[in-house]
Amino acid sequence: MIREKSEAALIALRQILRATEINSRALAKQSGLSPSQLILLQILSQSETETPGSLSKHLSLSQATITTLLDKLAALGLIARRKDEIDKRRVLIEILDKGKRALDETPDSLQMRFEARFSKLEEWEQSFLVAAVERIALMLDAEDIDAAPVLDVGKITNLTQ
Repeated sequence: MIREKSEAALIALRQILRATEINSRALAKQSGLSPSQLILLQILSQSETETPGSLSKHLSLSQATITTLLDKLAALGLIARRKDEIDKRRVLIEILDKGKRALDETPDSLQMRFEARFSKLEEWEQSFLVAAVERIALMLDAEDIDAAPVLDVGKITNLTQ
């Protein structure tokens, strides 16, 4: 009985991992973007400008990771960096029209579907699920692994830049 439940839990974990991987590959194939890049564009589309530091805090990603993501988005012509007119040391990031079009043409991500469905759950269900997933992270000795609240598998080979 315990083995059956353990296997059922492992199967569900594997399904989550596979769903994330499949979504990341489909997103890359359709738009050339990773889930992290897509979420970054979504954040930029909701504000006039952001700084790399504010993006780093918003996504819980390191400054180096944000810089890498911004470099790729800039190379694709989706965002632009510019110096702040008041404080020239400050760099502002803004989404370009091409970036807005990319967002319009990109289907809902796995993350967006999760967030929409999760928000419809009762508060007790949300708390229960968070507690269960956090407990699983502890059981896998993963509680100290730095992770952003982004459903992304990391670098995927053959990802269109």
